Amino acid sequence: MGLTSPYWTMSADELAKELGSQTSGLTSSAAEERLATYGDNSVRATQEAGPVRLLLRQYESPLVLILLFGAGVSFALKDWTDAIIIMLIIAGSTALGFSQEYRASQAVRRLRARLALKVRALRDGQVITIDASKLVPGDVILLSAGNLVPADGIILDARDFLVTEAALTGESFPIEKAPGLADANAPLAKRRNAVFLGTSVRSGTATVLIARTGEMTELAAIAKDITTTDQETDFERGVRRFGYLLTRIMMAIVLFVFTVNMMLHRPLIDSMLFAVALAVGLTPELLPAIVSVTLSAGAKRMARRGVLVRRLTAIENLGAIDVLCTDKTGTLTKGVVELDGALDPTGETSAEVMRLAAINARLETGIENPLD
Repeated sequence: MGLTSPYWTMSADELAKELGSQTSGLTSSAAEERLATYGDNSVRATQEAGPVRLLLRQYESPLVLILLFGAGVSFALKDWTDAIIIMLIIAGSTALGFSQEYRASQAVRRLRARLALKVRALRDGQVITIDASKLVPGDVILLSAGNLVPADGIILDARDFLVTEAALTGESFPIEKAPGLADANAPLAKRRNAVFLGTSVRSGTATVLIARTGEMTELAAIAKDITTTDQETDFERGVRRFGYLLTRIMMAIVLFVFTVNMMLHRPLIDSMLFAVALAVGLTPELLPAIVSVTLSAGAKRMARRGVLVRRLTAIENLGAIDVLCTDKTGTLTKGVVELDGALDPTGETSAEVMRLAAINARLETGIENPLD
């Protein structure tokens, strides 16, 4: 549903008309039709890896591929004991990594289900509670202190309505919102008549007309900009390079041994089998298993401290950090302003100043500064 102008530049009546809605909300049938058109009100920042993809990812390591090659050679030479041992090592290593990452993915999925938002919306002229994922453009919702904003929209009515937008703007102070108009080129922080998905209501109440949901929201646009496919970690890169180095060394040794045997007029088949068997013997069969066991142990220790590890190899990257840079207050700190004291004009502590400030704060409403 395309709009002729940015929704934050339009009055409530104009926006409702373009959305085919009204300030009293949608009917249930109209909402269902729009839900079928626009889809659920959700932001899918990344494509979650399914069980098959998680399992196949365990075999992307060159070390595991080398072991698979070694197992194949052992089978070809009918060395069943070595072949079975190598396959058991591969199975144990990959199963350990897969189980850890799969459990982490399931835990994240369960957390998301538990945190599913509910919202009060006007449907058929009545206030009902629905899943936030079922919101559509044109819906009218009611927000109050403590609510998370479920979609983008404009303020129809508000009273002492303050919203924390740190997730979008980085500003830790709440912003007072009220009905009105904003400039078409106004940045997010200046759109005082609009609310956005991903923000939270600090105080007050408001009635909001939803203009954008799901992938059309500002949060979704930011997510698309910062989201990429899973990047290779430094640890994975190091293992991959080590695997390639090991492969080159093995190939060089195989060629050298095979060439020497041929120069000594040894039988061709025996020389080839001996060279390949030597390459298999150089393979560090236990290395992938050791890596998986060690990283899994680290993941379990972190889990006991409340940290959920989705990819085992990310642990090594975390441990390799020397300097962590973050933006500002509110990211790692509490993001809460606290009163340390009240001073008079001479810089001395004053109980009278504290008393007057308390009276002033008590009688004021809708102040942007949470300290007031």
